[in-house]
Amino acid sequence: MLSDRLTLALDTGTIALPGEGRIAVAGATARDDLSMLPRERITVISHFYPDYQAFKTAGYNVNIAFEGPFVATIIALPRAKKAAQEMVAKAARATDGPLIIDGQKTSGVASMLKALKARALVGEVLSKAHGKIFAVTGGDFSDWLHDETHIDGFVTAPGVFSADGIDPGSAALASALPKVLKGRVIDLGAGWGYLSHAVLQREGVTHVDLVEADAVALDLARKNITDSRATFLWDDATTYVGEAADHIVTNPPFHTDRTANPDLGRAFIRHAAKLLKPKGTLWLVANRHLPYESTLEERFQTVQLLNQSASYKIYTATRPKSPR
Repeated sequence: MLSDRLTLALDTGTIALPGEGRIAVAGATARDDLSMLPRERITVISHFYPDYQAFKTAGYNVNIAFEGPFVATIIALPRAKKAAQEMVAKAARATDGPLIIDGQKTSGVASMLKALKARALVGEVLSKAHGKIFAVTGGDFSDWLHDETHIDGFVTAPGVFSADGIDPGSAALASALPKVLKGRVIDLGAGWGYLSHAVLQREGVTHVDLVEADAVALDLARKNITDSRATFLWDDATTYVGEAADHIVTNPPFHTDRTANPDLGRAFIRHAAKLLKPKGTLWLVANRHLPYESTLEERFQTVQLLNQSASYKIYTATRPKSPR
């Protein structure tokens, strides 16, 4: 992983950082140990709320965007190819020195290495723990800055969930929602706003809180929803504290960092029960293979399977057992 490879690369001299000046670290997660770096010189770049807050709490300077100049930037590659390209391009634009590229095999580091060799000077490559780390200098990456995408009347961008179109699970849940949803609604993990947009078309909705951890996705949601009843909240859906809701809609993620983790979806369900009014209702879509039933029954008095297909299950759960 990043911590192990970076430590080894620095110790062996495979990678050398400038002796002074600001260093950016982009794409790191809260699980990554950066103690081998000079903390006073580091700016962590993260638009994911839990990681941002974790590094901030640990005493690092943190920013959502690249605001250089930096003498070097360390990049932990995301899995999405276009998002990785954009991260490299933005880092190069803000950095006067080397880019240190780190990535797992599953993050496409081999193809990134090949692409970088074709347009820049690549130093020695260190391979460890199913990944690679290396330094890059020079090169023009301006063509890797991708434009926003317009799909079915919505705006998306590389790296956000369902960047290439409407997620089928979200579409299925939107179709299953009743014509009337009275009161206040929270969209937990709102993404770029598709479900909230559908909710706002229902009769009786007085307000929608869009809670999303990805600042990039939330900015897109602001473009996709201009309804004055919507509030956009950059926060962690599993810890967010807000006004009690009559309804919660959610298509929870089931990946933590770059690893599949169904416990994240379970955390969404448990926290939804805390955010709902005593007679509130949760509307949930999940991949068919995810075992959420026991958690739903643990936290709600009534659980109903509304619909299912080969890929998805849609549940409604009412009367939380642990309301606020």
